Amino acid sequence: MSSSFSPLSANRRQALAAALALAGSAASLPSWAQKSDKVFRIGHQKGWLSLLKARGTLEKRLTPLGISVTWTEFNAGPVQLEALNVGSIDFGDVGEAPPIFAQAAGAPLVYAGATVPRPGVEAVVVPKDSPIRSVADLKGKRVAYNKGSNVQYFLVKLLEKRGLKYSDVQSVFLAPPDARAAFEKGAVDAWVIWDPFLAAAQKTLDARLLADAKGVVNNRAYYFTSRDFATRHTDVLRIAIEEINTIEQWISKNKPAAAVELSAVLGLDKSITELFLNRVAYGAAPVTRDILAEQQSIADTFFDLKLIPRKLNLLHAAPVDL
Repeated sequence: MSSSFSPLSANRRQALAAALALAGSAASLPSWAQKSDKVFRIGHQKGWLSLLKARGTLEKRLTPLGISVTWTEFNAGPVQLEALNVGSIDFGDVGEAPPIFAQAAGAPLVYAGATVPRPGVEAVVVPKDSPIRSVADLKGKRVAYNKGSNVQYFLVKLLEKRGLKYSDVQSVFLAPPDARAAFEKGAVDAWVIWDPFLAAAQKTLDARLLADAKGVVNNRAYYFTSRDFATRHTDVLRIAIEEINTIEQWISKNKPAAAVELSAVLGLDKSITELFLNRVAYGAAPVTRDILAEQQSIADTFFDLKLIPRKLNLLHAAPVDL
């Protein structure tokens, strides 16, 4: 997921416009509404946090601390990170890649939590009747994917593991909806994508899975906050990650019910969300040095690809108590 589970995507220009709109809205609010120690402002994409919001369990945990919760839905991780940067939210969910770009741009983000590895939810797919039968067959082929996303990192490492160079394939940079259209028309030979787009392609386009990320990259989702909020509210962040983990464990034990609930949230057929949920690994916990080392590898790869302008030290975004 780039972003996590949203079936939508946003480019950088859309993200910046949305964030500026949020900043303008925030500027028109009273100062106490913009930033208060008594309000936990959560940004979220359609997915796990939507289920947490519906249950109200986080609010129940935080009420005794005198803290209320507000929720703002976004259509992509980068937009949330822009909102964090302008001070409009305190917490959000995102895939592996967006926080690296945000850190490179100077955003004061801190990693608050991470999921367990989820390598089964991103993959390279090809048309059902494609002559491409192995990763080696991708040499010289047109491969579509979202530039600067978790799947770009996956593709680099997948090719490397199979003895190919990144330059051995023809990269076609397309956001998921455009990549799906190109894939369906045969304008590209393969598509590197994450769930739920992946499950939708398998169910509705009869796409054939060539290789997923198992044994290649971990592919975690992340929860982030600002350094200021992390310094003042370690207790709130701990409770939030605990409640997210509780939702994850409920989904893992109640997949049929969760598939129904998530299909309504995402606007997808239940068969698609069922396929997605059956290959997700479940669990969320605080970020460790080993997890930050995984992000460091992604940041280093993106620097080598000239996707970010400078080398990063991921410890600068470490939790304050690490």
